[in-house]
Formats: sequence, structure tokens, C-alpha cells
Amino acid sequence: MKRYILFYKPYAVLSQFSPDGEKQTLSDFVTLPKDIYPVGRLDYDSEGLLLLTNDNEVKYVLTDPKFHCPKTYLAQVERIPDETALNRLRNGVVVEGNMTKPAEVKLLSAEPGLPPRSTPIRFRKNVPTAWIEITVREGRNRQIRKMTAAVGHPTLRLVRIKIGKLEVKNLLPGQYREISKEEI
Repeated sequence: MKRYILFYKPYAVLSQFSPDGEKQTLSDFVTLPKDIYPVGRLDYDSEGLLLLTNDNEVKYVLTDPKFHCPKTYLAQVERIPDETALNRLRNGVVVEGNMTKPAEVKLLSAEPGLPPRSTPIRFRKNVPTAWIEITVREGRNRQIRKMTAAVGHPTLRLVRIKIGKLEVKNLLPGQYREISKEEI
């Protein structure tokens, strides 16, 4: 039987079930059969939506770059990006010698209604922060963080809110819910 679980990965949790030292893993939050794995990854210091499934076809379609599956993130960045920085993100930036694909980027006018993070971001009273929403269609290692750093606005907090049509809404960090294949 194919299963599909939406999980809100908290900050400071590994995107894996097997133990790794003292770090928390997905198995600290949900117990599932051994054939269920995360679709893609979120870094230890990133939060948000993970899809867990044993459906290899769905994994393939959502992760293979040729399908261009959109993944949307909210990123809290240092300083307020101007239109030049936002347009560089939109058009692609060079990350580790390779140009990223164009991204959809918008500067948010207000802080999004996210749950508080278990460890607050570092606060510097002389350095303002801003939130951007960014949608990418590739999945390079630490891509959003490297993109924002490349335009002079390092990411302080990163939350994935969507994978394709799937959304993290109505879940809090550490919570999950089963969905049907039709929802994907």
C-alpha cells in the first residue's frame, strides 16, 4: 500500500530516520514502516514541509530536475533586498560556478505568520531583516542560502512552505498528516 505523509520538519532535525549522534531525526516525531523515506531533503537548520512516502514514482517526479517541480520557501534575510538583488535572484545567480535557474521571488511586506523557531535567529539591532518568498525548480544543496548570500543577503531562517501543490499549512513543527495520492 502506498502512503503519503506531510511532515513539518522542525529546526535542528535531520531529514532522515537513522540516528546520527545526539541530533534529532524524523524518527523522534513519527514511526513509520521502513520503506517510507523523505522526498528530497531539508537541511538540519531549515524547517518546513517534507513529504514522506514509499511511492518511488512520486519521489521521482517531485525530485528529478527534468520535471521542474516548484518548491516554495520563506527566507528571512539580513538587510532589506532592493530590486537589483531581487532581480538577480529572479534571473539566476552563480552558485559554486554554475548559474541557478530563474526563480520566482517577492519581498514580503510583513513578517509571515510562522510558528516560533525553537532557537531564535541571531538578532543584531543595527542590521534589519526582511522576508522573501522564493520558488525554485531545482534542488541544489543549500541552494536558497547560497543564492541569497550571493546577492549580499545571507539567510537567517529558511522554511519550505510548498512542494508542488502540497502545502505545510495547518501543521506545526513536528506534526504530520497522511494524505491521499490524489492530493499530490
